Order: sequence, then structure tokens, then C-alpha cells
Amino acid sequence: MGMESSAESPQPVRVVMQAVAGWIGRLGRIWVEGQVAELNRRGGTAFITLRDPVANVSARVVCPLRVLDATTPPPEAGSRVVVHAKPDFYVARGTFSLLAQEIRHVGLGELLARLEQLRKTLAAEGVFADDRKRTLPFLPNTVGLVCGRDSAAERDVLENGKRRWPAVRFEVREVAVQGDRAVGEVLNALKELDAIPEVDVIILARGGGSLEDLLPFSDEALVRGVSATRTPVVSAIGHEQDTPLLDLVADVRASTPTDAAKRSIPDVGEQLQLVRQLRDRGRRVIEGGIEREEAWLSGVRSRPVLASPMREIDRLTEHVTGLRDRARRCVSASLDRAADDLSHTRARLLALSPATTLARGYAIVQRSDGAVVRSATEVAGGETLRLRFADDSMTATAGETEATEEQEGSA
Repeated sequence: MGMESSAESPQPVRVVMQAVAGWIGRLGRIWVEGQVAELNRRGGTAFITLRDPVANVSARVVCPLRVLDATTPPPEAGSRVVVHAKPDFYVARGTFSLLAQEIRHVGLGELLARLEQLRKTLAAEGVFADDRKRTLPFLPNTVGLVCGRDSAAERDVLENGKRRWPAVRFEVREVAVQGDRAVGEVLNALKELDAIPEVDVIILARGGGSLEDLLPFSDEALVRGVSATRTPVVSAIGHEQDTPLLDLVADVRASTPTDAAKRSIPDVGEQLQLVRQLRDRGRRVIEGGIEREEAWLSGVRSRPVLASPMREIDRLTEHVTGLRDRARRCVSASLDRAADDLSHTRARLLALSPATTLARGYAIVQRSDGAVVRSATEVAGGETLRLRFADDSMTATAGETEATEEQEGSA
């Protein structure tokens, strides 16, 4: 039940502290897991700061040396342990602590199982998704490097980077790469480099080590911190067989620090060779194109129409002249045939014309109504007749009808 108090009748500090101690004392013994952030031995007692591996929370553990020495191997800073302890509240100072009665190391299998569970959780959130990964710049203006102090990883990155591109610049942040302070220092360095506009890529580098040594690079806070950066991150933690969760969230995973330098910084010799190859290839393409065009132009110029333009005009002139002469011959022949036909027709007309007959001395006898008299028997005596000759005509009066010699002979 809660303690009764008011502004007029407050509770003394000792009463409140004793009540808190009573409440905490009722918790009983409990198993607590964490990472040893600090360990100090004083007299027969060890004082341990136990840090939560995910959140920024820690607790003070008071451990007799006999309990600490009973753990094999003895815990050190950075160790993951499980402590069987009794919660305790020191009334005189108002401090909370855990009184350790047994300490155990977290087993390797259990660590791997927890890392796998964390990996699945982060993967389900899309932290490791490929579409979140950014492309490294071709030539970074400045390379940020987070590494251990005076480490071989730092020398590998700097030496290989300078060898590949002497003008490249580095912003180096030396931090703790294992132990309880590693996550905090790496995160602070990462945020500091990410805030520098000139830094185009950040390399997180560390040499190989045991699973426990590489645990900071599987820390959830660090993984989420890398995912939130605006600058591409290259992970170069451990060796090829080491796979901390940082490798999954980084934009590029390098097998070693040397490989990280190669992936982040282009080789000036290789690039110059590539430029020469591309230049030679471009020159060959241009020269080949010019040669093809020159060959085409030579072929066009060698054609008769361009080699001797007047020859084509002469040929066409001859063709036109031939057509003209042929047309003239055709017209002349047609006119000659038509003239001949006309002459023949005219001759036939003249041969059949009555005027020709009249010109030989014959005459046409017509009655007054114009009817042609074909027989003397058709004319009555005294009838006026009209005699038409070739050039003129006259009238006459019919007399008696006389029989011709042919009629007399037949009679």
C-alpha cells in the first residue's frame, strides 16, 4: 500500500528510503543479463557496472571476489554475463545495486541465437533491404575512417588509399573497437563524420577477432545508426568468414580493410589506363568512320554521272535526237501514206464522177422538174427538156421517138 503523506504532514527521508528498500527487497533474487562495462576490485569486493547491450541503461553490481573468481574465465570489461543477484537499496546513500551471488558467461550458442533473432527482427523492418543501399561515389572528396587506435586496419586503409589515389583526403576517428565503450564511441564518430559535408563515404574498419570481440558491431543501436546515415558506409569488420550485423546494413561490405580501400577509392593507374583504352577506342571508331565515308565518297565520285557529267548529257541528247528523228520519220511516212490514199480516192472519184462522163461528150437529159430522163419513152412529144453538158446546159423540145439501131436489129 502507498504511504500516506501531505504537504502539512510529509514523510521523513529515512522513512521514504526505508520504504523503497522494503519494496526492492521484496523483489527476491533475479537473473540479470548484461555486458560488463567496468570492473574494479577493492579489498575483498568487486564493483561491476553492468550495461544493457541494447539500451543506454546500466546497473551497479557488488560482487564478492570469491564469486568473481569462481567464474572461469573471470569476467573482464566487454564480457557478456548472466548474474544471479539480489536487488538491494542502500538507505544511507539512496543507491541501488545488485548483490551478486553467481556469475555465468553467456554461452556462444546463446549469443548466436540472440544475434539471429535480432537479425530477423531488423530484416523484417527492412533495415537490410537492398533498395536502401546507396551507391559509392566514383571519386570521394574525403573519406571518413572509423578504426581502432594505432591499428593495422587504419594503416591498411590509409596506405592502400594513398597508393591508389595520392590526392585523396581522410578524416580519421580513432575509437575503441571492442569492449563496453566501443558502441558509444563508434556511434559518436559515425555521427560526427556524417555531419561533415565533404565526407562522401565512411569506412568502419577493424581487424579480425573472436565473436565476443566483434559483438559491438552487431549491436542494435549501432546497426540502426548506420542505417540512418546520409553518407554511404563501407563495412570492413574482421575477416571474410566474420559476418557481424553491420555487414548487412552497410551499403558495401568489404572482406578486409584493404578491400575497403580498393572499393572506396579508384586506382589512378587503372583509371588512366582505362582513359587511354577508351581514347584509343574512340580514335579507332572515328578513323574507321572517316575511312568508310571516304571510300563511299570515292565510289560516288567514280560513278559515270559524276566522273564525266557531259557524257551523260551527250547520251541523253543522242537519245532525244533519235526519238525526234524517229518521230519525224513516223509522221512523214504517215503523211505519205495518207497522200497516196487521198490520190487513189480522188482518182476513183474522178473516174466515177458524172462530170468526167460529160467531158467526153455525153449530156444529162432532165425534165422541167429535174427528173433525169432515162428512156425516150418516158418523154412525151413537144415536152420541154433540159440538156446538161460538162460546162453549160440548154433547153430543147422533144420530137418523135425513134428506135436505136440495137432495137431495130432485135426487131
